[in-house]
Amino acid sequence: MILELLNSQERATVEELVDRFNVSAVTIRGDLDRLAESGALVRSHGGAIRRQAQPDVPIAVKEALHHREKVRIGCSAAALVRDGDTIILDSGTTTAEIARHLRTLALQSVTVITNGLNIAMTLASVPQIRVIMVGGMLRPTSYSAVGPQAELMLRGLYADRLFLGVDGLDPDVGLTTPDVLEAQLNTLMIRVSHEVTVVADSSKFLRRSLSVIAGLEDVHRIITDDKANPLLVESLRGRNIEVTVA
Repeated sequence: MILELLNSQERATVEELVDRFNVSAVTIRGDLDRLAESGALVRSHGGAIRRQAQPDVPIAVKEALHHREKVRIGCSAAALVRDGDTIILDSGTTTAEIARHLRTLALQSVTVITNGLNIAMTLASVPQIRVIMVGGMLRPTSYSAVGPQAELMLRGLYADRLFLGVDGLDPDVGLTTPDVLEAQLNTLMIRVSHEVTVVADSSKFLRRSLSVIAGLEDVHRIITDDKANPLLVESLRGRNIEVTVA
């Protein structure tokens, strides 16, 4: 209800929320703090303001954010990969952790399709992993290839599993990312994959970014960390999505 109010009027004070919902100031401040921690709003002096569309943060910055959580998520995701699988790893810092863990697994033969230059370089020297690099226009903020050329190449491929990193995961809006071309390619990745696993640390929950990739009905599994809101996790499981807390 707090988020719905902020969507309609952009900002609200603690006193205003206390009067509207008939709860204590301590309760409201605690709610605002938790929503701010999850990335759903921005805390301000005496209240909160609506979070605007997420900026496209450079990958070097993203690598330092929630790093421990991403390592655990990457380990859990990599354990799902089986010999003979063809998987897609989209560009991103969480999927990069999956790539790092794949290097350590005793797998005989795996094919990895990726549009992430950093992921391709991580796996290029591993003999048992065949890397297919999707070409296209390189985005310097994410080291990812996007655009019509990337989409054309991807349409001719098929994958057993897609591991998809996102900038926002909202129960109503779905999966989102700041870049339109990235979103279009991610949507196509979902279409050419048999199984879709979203890898997202808890800070991505209840966040909305500019471009919608897909609704949650296209997701089979979500892997997140132990800071994820338990009620939201149960809500996602109620929608027949397997949720793994790493």
